Amino acid sequence: MTRWLGSPIRRAADILLAALMLLVAAPVLAAAAAAVRLESAGDPIYRQRRVGRDGLPFELFKLRTMVTGAEHFGAGLAVDQDDPRITRIGSLLRRTSIDELPNLINVLRGEMSLVGPRPTVQVQVDRYTDRQRRRLDVRPGITGWAQVNGRASLPWADRIELDVWYIEHASPALDLKILLASIRMALTGRGLYRGDTGGWR
Repeated sequence: MTRWLGSPIRRAADILLAALMLLVAAPVLAAAAAAVRLESAGDPIYRQRRVGRDGLPFELFKLRTMVTGAEHFGAGLAVDQDDPRITRIGSLLRRTSIDELPNLINVLRGEMSLVGPRPTVQVQVDRYTDRQRRRLDVRPGITGWAQVNGRASLPWADRIELDVWYIEHASPALDLKILLASIRMALTGRGLYRGDTGGWR
């Protein structure tokens, strides 16, 4: 792990940028939450237990993009393109990555960083190899190296390896590159669904 990942300067940048982004995005978040609530019953904020740094669990916040209780039927944790559990508003939120904006709260709480490996659920962590468990050495991120290099469309092992590579090579310049690439990714929706080869299976 590089020194940059544990730097107090990096943490301060996370806090400052997350606070600014939340302030700017507040009207969008409010409108999106209202739209989610109007389209389908249930809390517009989706909470899910994820595994963070050092294997500690935390509650991830997102805008709900599927019908309430979707993880308990259909494909379960897996989400495919044209999944009938995704609402119409949810499809738009996923396509633009607006559904991830509440992750900024997790950043302010110290559970996540802007850049890092995406947090996974315990059942996935339980199957990590020793090398793959290196993902847990750092705070998970809203976006990351695997995200901008194919995200859900990548085979699971490839995604994890990209995250480990990031941990070994992280730097301010690489973080900036990832953030800029994430903006382009949000505009194109590339790699949003697992397709035939991606995702955890």
